[in-house]
Amino acid sequence: MTTTPQPSNTNPSRVIPLTCSGHTRPVVHLQFSPITDGTYYLISAYGNPMLRDGPTGDWIGTFMGHKGAVWSAKLSKDASKAVTASADFTAKVWDTYTGDVLHSFTHGHIVRSTDISDDGTRIVSGGQEKKLRIYDLNTSEPTAEAEGHESTIKSVIWDGERNVVLSAGDDKEIRQVNTFKTEHSITSMELSADGKYITCTAGKIVYFLDASTYQAAKSIATAYDVSSVSLHPDHKRFVAGGSNDLWVRIYDFESGKELEVYKGHHGPIHTVSYSPDGEIYATGSEDGTIRLWQTTPGKSYGLWQNKATKEEKENEKV
Repeated sequence: MTTTPQPSNTNPSRVIPLTCSGHTRPVVHLQFSPITDGTYYLISAYGNPMLRDGPTGDWIGTFMGHKGAVWSAKLSKDASKAVTASADFTAKVWDTYTGDVLHSFTHGHIVRSTDISDDGTRIVSGGQEKKLRIYDLNTSEPTAEAEGHESTIKSVIWDGERNVVLSAGDDKEIRQVNTFKTEHSITSMELSADGKYITCTAGKIVYFLDASTYQAAKSIATAYDVSSVSLHPDHKRFVAGGSNDLWVRIYDFESGKELEVYKGHHGPIHTVSYSPDGEIYATGSEDGTIRLWQTTPGKSYGLWQNKATKEEKENEKV
């Protein structure tokens, strides 16, 4: 493995992330849910998928049932369901309250990505079969299939606002009705929290596509192979991780300037995501851990309590 040298603008202040252990394999995908009932959740995958409290990272439960590596794990809008894609040739839908499998859909090959519709009644899946499938959870039957990719589909998105499905993969294309092509295989693709941008990574380039036109609104070149990117809800910054890099990097969205660089993982970073309120971001790594980082280090939030806040709480007890 090759790594890039430590950047000269590494933030000198000591930033200590929260570490979420439990996975015995690399963490290849994670996602925060939207805010629901005043809080939000975090789901992660590669071995058995895990559900955590979003603000604190505290473990809630593990979904047991897949017989192979889990490549993708996502939550429904209300966080009542989880959907996972696995190397055991299945996509599964789970009840997040009980941990039970609600549906299991068998495919002809490894399933790399899946997503669930905004109303929680349908899912879309894609993988090494190079085709998309849409399943109706009311009938448990596939309602549509689509082919067109020439290589493995690595990411699928259900864009509820525009009622379309997006797919991307090793053939260097994002497909909807129109096709957006890149020079390298696409390693990740997500929809921004407000649905305005499609974020994707390919080679050393980060792309931000206008979700209404599927055209590139912005592209930013980096010095390393980017594995994942997440745009802050206020669109002022984004976080990126590298497939051959141990550094967590924060960039200015408008200029593309690198703002902050942190090290905490002991392996390459496969996946990153901002929380729905933008207060923290999560990173998942080859080292089998998830780390939660504050957007504003030192601010009281979740398990992070600054000295003044602690003193105030102590005074209240007196």
